[in-house]
Amino acid sequence: MSEDVDRLVGDLADSVFQVAGLLRANFDAAAAELGLPPVQAMALMNLDAPAPMRRLAEWLRCDASNVTGIVDGLERRGLVERRPDPGDRRVKHLVLTEEGERKRALLRDGRHAHAVALFDLPEAELTRLRDALRQVVSKAGPHPGCR
Repeated sequence: MSEDVDRLVGDLADSVFQVAGLLRANFDAAAAELGLPPVQAMALMNLDAPAPMRRLAEWLRCDASNVTGIVDGLERRGLVERRPDPGDRRVKHLVLTEEGERKRALLRDGRHAHAVALFDLPEAELTRLRDALRQVVSKAGPHPGCR
């Protein structure tokens, strides 16, 4: 790798981390406005269908034992319910309540509005950026927790 390419890659990595930080800070602020710790808000964002607790642990990239506390907090707030898996009653599926769906929608809407403002670029540049990042992600391969 040439010195110029090496410097470019470093600059790119710095920029991606800065953008991710801006997106994360906005998401955390939106979660706080809804009275949610960021990890509980992330759990809501990932629960778009009933899922076992172990899958939530994979999405959040945390130990399954930590998910119990996260889910306990969501359950106390009336945002999720634990339901037995019809095929294996030992497995509990997490299901969003109506209030959980509402807060999830508010988080998604806020995240999208912030992203629209942040990525205020011409459509052609947005398309190139999206395609380049998709290519990077596909070359990296699947990672637990990525959706």
